[in-house]
Amino acid sequence: MATPSPRPPADVESLLALLQRDPGRPRITWYGRGGERVELSGAVLANWVSKTTNLLVDEADAAPLVRVRLDLPPHWRTLVWALAVWRCGACVVLDAQDADVVVTDRPGQASGGALVVAVALPALARGFGPDLPDDAVDGAAVLSQPDVVVWASTAAPDAPALVVDGATVTHDRLLAGHPVEPGVRRVALAGDDLGVVVRTAVTTWASDGSVVLVEAAVAAELRSDAERRARLLGPENVTDDRI
Repeated sequence: MATPSPRPPADVESLLALLQRDPGRPRITWYGRGGERVELSGAVLANWVSKTTNLLVDEADAAPLVRVRLDLPPHWRTLVWALAVWRCGACVVLDAQDADVVVTDRPGQASGGALVVAVALPALARGFGPDLPDDAVDGAAVLSQPDVVVWASTAAPDAPALVVDGATVTHDRLLAGHPVEPGVRRVALAGDDLGVVVRTAVTTWASDGSVVLVEAAVAAELRSDAERRARLLGPENVTDDRI
């Protein structure tokens, strides 16, 4: 008897369950400057998302209609924060609009009345450091959060999930039209445009694929160095090179 195909994920909670069906398989692989490489399996990604979800609920009361602006570059940490915001049923804002929470790697430049969460981007960072403003939350506090979601609101289907380029996508449309596909889909992306990276990552995961994300400066170098590009992407078994 043929094994039935997995059902397409209807929301981010079921998306995370899909990504853990093969828990050791890479779901995000990041290449940054200085030879930095970070890889998150489905199990590790889900763990990061759970911890970050707990922090958002504890510190920001994140829930449907709460707007969380991701003032971060395209980065593996940014994708974790986006998934966590959706896991809370809240809305990711990528445009420069008002928000209830601002997640940023430059907290000193944040203005307005939003809660500021400062995120250090280096892989080994255990805290934001001495430049953390007194009224900001250190994003490294996710490390002390529980490994499973303690409590989070259920996403309202018609609530906003993503605001980008002036358009709003609701939770019920975030994963719509992306059925689970047979085979292993491995998409390489340049970190040039955060909106493109977030939307492509979500659609790739919804089809049971994985993402290789390359920092913008590194991607620019790879475009002019075919040998290095093949050396970096070849071992990653990339099936769709969009760099």
